[in-house]
Amino acid sequence: MVRNKELRQLALACAVIAALSAVGGFALHPAAGFLSLVSSAALGGVFLGFTRARYRRIAQLAEEVDRVLHNADTLSIQDAEEGELSILHSELTKMTLRLREQNAALRREKRHLADALADIAHQLRTPLTAANLTLSLLKTTKEPQERRTLLRETQVLFRQMDWLLNTLLKQSRLDADMVVFQRAPVAVDDLVRAALRPFLLSFELHSITLETDLSPGATWMGDRHWLTEALQNLLKNALDSMQDHGCLQIRCEDTLLFTQLTLHDSGPGFAPADLPHLFHRFYRGTGTGNTTGYGIGLSLCKTIITQQGGQITADNHPQGGAVFTIRFPK
Repeated sequence: MVRNKELRQLALACAVIAALSAVGGFALHPAAGFLSLVSSAALGGVFLGFTRARYRRIAQLAEEVDRVLHNADTLSIQDAEEGELSILHSELTKMTLRLREQNAALRREKRHLADALADIAHQLRTPLTAANLTLSLLKTTKEPQERRTLLRETQVLFRQMDWLLNTLLKQSRLDADMVVFQRAPVAVDDLVRAALRPFLLSFELHSITLETDLSPGATWMGDRHWLTEALQNLLKNALDSMQDHGCLQIRCEDTLLFTQLTLHDSGPGFAPADLPHLFHRFYRGTGTGNTTGYGIGLSLCKTIITQQGGQITADNHPQGGAVFTIRFPK
């Protein structure tokens, strides 16, 4: 308390005033001087007691803050009386609780990051191992045709790793809320044609029939670039699941309440046990279908659509194959 410069100055000023009052009182009458001294002493004692009590409470608040800074597990919430220090205590309590919530959230994020890094390392290890094996074979192979085949396989593996890394980067940007989606009308038929364009050659090479029934004038409200990304992930999934001479049907339904796009492929569909987990990150399925993917494309697709107010579902079609449905409300 005595280390407070302002308090020392206040005490000195009060002492000077008390001394002057006592001198003036004794000049008038000894009783007046004595009364002045007693009054000054009493007021000084009250001031000293009140100030010590406040400093003691401030010291307690400082101890609580220090415990919080050192990750104490307990927090004293008491003294609900009115007053400036009680208000300060209440605000410190709120700040402490908020800091603890943020600290717990940061710990969860760190665990999530560690799990994500482990998943990424696991996903990259498979194509890297295959690429290293292929390169080792390439070093010992002399036959030109076999060398060309191994080179093509290596290029495919590196393209897979490039796609995986780009997809993971996009997913991480979405998770970190670094993406600001544009809100503008997007023509569904133009969106589907733009998403199909990179796959047309693959459809032709694999003799896959493409059937489209797109409602002219149907629109979604969203970001055209990211919606194209979502559709292309669905198309890639369909292409990977279908065999040669397959069929992909794309239908658009435009109603007063919603605009819906349905993709139905002729692949093997999904195992019933896989359906609740298809959009989980890094889930690769346990069914009889193609499980050579990385389990990241559908997760990214759902994140893009749901963050723009849409819905996406996956199911098995009654006639066979997988069916994905995207719906945006009007």
